Amino acid sequence: MSTHAPARPSYAAVLRLPHARRTFVAALTARLSYGTVSISVLLSVTRATGSYAVSGAVMSLFGAASVFLMPVRGALIDRHGPRRALGPMALVYGVLLALLAVLTWRPGAPVALLATAAALAGACTPPLGPTMRSLWSELAPDRHLLQRAYSLDGVAEELLFVSGPVLVGILTGFAPPASGIVLSAVLIVGGTGVFVASPVMPGPRPVTRGGRLGTVSGLLAPVVVALGVGLTLSGVDLLTMAYASAHAYDTALVPWVLGAMSAGSALGGLANGAVRWLVPARTRLLRFAVVLGLAVAAAGLAPDLWVLTAALVVAGVFLAPTLTTAYLAADESVRSESRTQAGAWVNMGVNAGTSTGALATGLLIGRLPLGICFLVAGTAALASALAAGAAGARLARRG
Repeated sequence: MSTHAPARPSYAAVLRLPHARRTFVAALTARLSYGTVSISVLLSVTRATGSYAVSGAVMSLFGAASVFLMPVRGALIDRHGPRRALGPMALVYGVLLALLAVLTWRPGAPVALLATAAALAGACTPPLGPTMRSLWSELAPDRHLLQRAYSLDGVAEELLFVSGPVLVGILTGFAPPASGIVLSAVLIVGGTGVFVASPVMPGPRPVTRGGRLGTVSGLLAPVVVALGVGLTLSGVDLLTMAYASAHAYDTALVPWVLGAMSAGSALGGLANGAVRWLVPARTRLLRFAVVLGLAVAAAGLAPDLWVLTAALVVAGVFLAPTLTTAYLAADESVRSESRTQAGAWVNMGVNAGTSTGALATGLLIGRLPLGICFLVAGTAALASALAAGAAGARLARRG
């Protein structure tokens, strides 16, 4: 692919890369499904069964199959190419979502059938984020422009997760909750169809000597840090709600506090992409995670909700840069034919941490003072950075 690096990389330069704008918009359209599907499934199953326990179990099956099988799906895309693997994967996923919508359209759905459909759908979730990031590595001619592309991608993805539930809320104002599942299926099938039709989409890649994934040890730091950040991030949501309740604030303010953190993350992500860093990605990753963890830990000392909001905005400023840098470090640690799978491992780390952290934080709240709970949440990111740094030092000594 013949492209020329601009003299001064910018976000506009990223979108001016050949076919980048069309491909990115298609990918974002499909990825909007990630922001709409979880809340839609939760609302639909709850309405169909009348049980929060059943909806929680169904969501757990859906989430676990989606998260823990992501590296497998990423490996399939690396091996067969996005056109051969991603398109059929999205189609099967869309059909299974449509089945789940039919089952939950009216009350009285068999629980076993709901659980089976949700687990199968989760197992087929297309790894569009890792695939798009792998494609940015093909499109961007140098590391500085790639950093911009990854930052733009990360900020856009975060906005999708914020806007998706709002879209479902509007839709369910005049239609059954299952209509949100239908919308999710349409978005991912249609968006993926346009995405894989892009002329810059790579084909299957030959396996080089030494295996497909390459240096597995190089993935350790980004995956471990992603896991720690996921643990920290999921704890913040519940802890902010608990803080507002404990200090007699209106809980309606909580979405605004979390929204301020997301805004900080978006600004931090854009700023990170604009800096021409001289420090290696792996070093930046550990430093970002440390500051993120310290900010969350310090939030537990806040005397009121406004100081808490300020602390979480600071944490947010380092959130998107940490995750973006994790993907960059993973990309640098593997061969070109393994980029999708490498990104899928990082993605799995974030999502696994988010799922586990929500459960752990829920168990801690009420048993420990809130300040200690914030400290525990922040320590997850700190500990992941320290563990990744120590593991990297050991590997360097052996090398």
